Amino acid sequence: MSVSPTSRTTLILTSIAAACVVAACGGSDHNDTASTGTTQPTTYAGVVTAANFVPGNASGNPTIKAGYYAGATVCLDTNGNGKCDSGEASATTDSNGHFSLQSSASGQLIADVSTKATNTASGAAVASHVILRASAAQIADQGAANIVISPMSTEVQRLVEANGTSYATEKANVAARLTGPALGASSVTVTAADALGDVNKLSGVEQQTVLFEDNQLANRYTYATTKLDRGDLYPDNLAVTGGDPSIVGVTGVSASTAVKSTQTQAPITYAQSQQAAFNVEGIPRYDNVFVIMLENHSVGPVTGTPGILGSTNAPFINQFLSSNAQFTTYYSTGNPSEPNYTALGGADDWGIVDDNWWGCGAGTSGANAPTDAAFAGGTASDGQPLAATGALPPQDTSHLSGYTTTGACASTTSIANHNVSAPSLFTLLSKAGMTWRTYSESMNPGQDPRADSVAEPTISDTYKGPGSTGTAFAMPGALYKTKHHPGMAYQQTRNLPEFHADNRTMFGTQYSAADLAKSQAYPIPANYNYDQFSTDLATGDVGNVNFIMPDQCDDMHGTGSDPSCTGGSTAIVQRGDDYVRQVVAKIQASPIWTNPNRKVAIVVMFDEGEGSSTACCGWNPVTSNVNQQPLSFASGKYTPVTTTLYNQGNHGHGNSVFGVATNQANPNVVDSDEYSHFSFVRTLQDMFQIADPQQPNTYLARAKYTESFIAANIANLPELAGSSDTHFDSVRPMNHAYVTPATYTQKLNMVDVTSTSLASRGPGPDATQTNIWSLKSAK
Repeated sequence: MSVSPTSRTTLILTSIAAACVVAACGGSDHNDTASTGTTQPTTYAGVVTAANFVPGNASGNPTIKAGYYAGATVCLDTNGNGKCDSGEASATTDSNGHFSLQSSASGQLIADVSTKATNTASGAAVASHVILRASAAQIADQGAANIVISPMSTEVQRLVEANGTSYATEKANVAARLTGPALGASSVTVTAADALGDVNKLSGVEQQTVLFEDNQLANRYTYATTKLDRGDLYPDNLAVTGGDPSIVGVTGVSASTAVKSTQTQAPITYAQSQQAAFNVEGIPRYDNVFVIMLENHSVGPVTGTPGILGSTNAPFINQFLSSNAQFTTYYSTGNPSEPNYTALGGADDWGIVDDNWWGCGAGTSGANAPTDAAFAGGTASDGQPLAATGALPPQDTSHLSGYTTTGACASTTSIANHNVSAPSLFTLLSKAGMTWRTYSESMNPGQDPRADSVAEPTISDTYKGPGSTGTAFAMPGALYKTKHHPGMAYQQTRNLPEFHADNRTMFGTQYSAADLAKSQAYPIPANYNYDQFSTDLATGDVGNVNFIMPDQCDDMHGTGSDPSCTGGSTAIVQRGDDYVRQVVAKIQASPIWTNPNRKVAIVVMFDEGEGSSTACCGWNPVTSNVNQQPLSFASGKYTPVTTTLYNQGNHGHGNSVFGVATNQANPNVVDSDEYSHFSFVRTLQDMFQIADPQQPNTYLARAKYTESFIAANIANLPELAGSSDTHFDSVRPMNHAYVTPATYTQKLNMVDVTSTSLASRGPGPDATQTNIWSLKSAK
């Protein structure tokens, strides 16, 4: 009988956890036996360290301070259950985080940090319960009198249990992961002793590198403790092979998509809670994800527009798909561009069905009006000088698409509000002390990133790549478009202190840095960097999440008069394909990618296909205007939002190309389950642990619309009440846990997949059932 990768992981973790209780995970017992046979107690002493994220840094990298946990309980956890049980020696940390206790027993040390404890880095009470640990092997290594319990020490032991390795191996791996370019420094060396030592005694960029990691680890272990305290079942419902066990027999779930789970669940253990916190819904933690966004081309040819799959005009993208991994039944969520990018930023298009500027339909006063403030300028974390801006960018149609002072776009009654007040991926990452970047090609040097780029007659050059005509063309307007920015529509994102610093430049294929230096559209700040993307890759200053937006020539959209940039042409496909090749090559040559201890992924995707609209994945299949905005949550209840000008959104658009390369494992994997932009948002929330599956309200907008959520709230979801298939219209993480029943037919958009291998796809699951994001190859 074959065992699924997820089942195998569960068996391994269970076995390791049991072994750790018996053997103390490779540690020494530190006990001395005198000639009389009497066991002498050992004194265990050390500190419990803490990190504290301080919001407000405008540079693009967070401020994180070092400290200690005062008032935490430290005990010798002899049975390995992650609790300070009666009879286990314990002590309370003092105001400097120091502890000392004596015991004749052996095992790991844990620090139980309750909300009665204080984080000295913030001077405030700890917000949420967290349990940290130091293994017996670490105690032997550091010495019983110099033990440091920290998020890092906890991580080393978690990795030992997850990988079946040794303390020495994982201690070295953690140090190696932190060594190299980081936070803008081209070279940072973090020794194993420093990684597991007292972070308060480090300094400079080494300390900041460790603290940046400590903060993320502390977030994870706080979440692990939450799961343990509330008795979550393991694994998470949407990580159970076969399907979500919570929907078995539930009214409103189609019989044709009934699940047959192949795993059982039980209340989570201490060791399992930590593994689950790093594999939320089966999506493992990554350090960095790069999302390369392309435009307006389907899987197959549509109405004269060349398709991508199998196209000789896109050789690199096809090589990327065939040699790495791909999601073959991936759906865009709307048409044209802006609704899709907005959905990628926050899991809904909020009724937007055009490419108008982000203040369109918001009015100049009232609840929806922009609250952007003037920006005084500054310096980004990578040294880029940031130009000062007004509260709004230049207000005309050259800078803001569809800008009007009268008419539909200026009105709050005849067009959907484009200024979204909801949170986004960017705000959630920022709130957690993590980083994000958008890298955009062909912005006017020194421009406000909230405005479209304008034509520059002083800049002229020849595109020299595939599809070139050999003729020089002046830089046209609208190469950079705010409609292609996943965070631009979100007011909270634009209000982030780091917003201007995180909108960064990248290299181009036609207009070089020397060309752009001739720009006259804006004053160019001294020492302006025309290619922050390359600089950041070299110095480790990229974000946890990075959206890469080529200009409208290199993203296959089209603009201007250059024949190589004509929308729908073979030349523009060749041009876009070559740009993807250059970007991927630059990422894969960087020390970020080549460090085997970092977890890095590259996504190549299209905002939309060119096919017909399709009722898929939580779209709005009706035309009424009643209660179709994502449900609001208050006092434990979900209620519909009475709204207008929302009925045209979320209609879907068809199948799009979505490929993934990682520096880890599982090449050549195909996942043919149905996913969408909403699924990708949920996946990123899981990947960076900025949501909790037990609390659907923590997922953005429609990213919470799982099949079980739809079934439980169907009375409040008029756009789904008439759905004939809640499975097809639901959202799941892109983890392949759901096994499509043998008789179920995937609902491909045949307009998109004509003349491709997908057109003849039969019913039932695909052949691999492998999680594309997995950090280990399936065996």
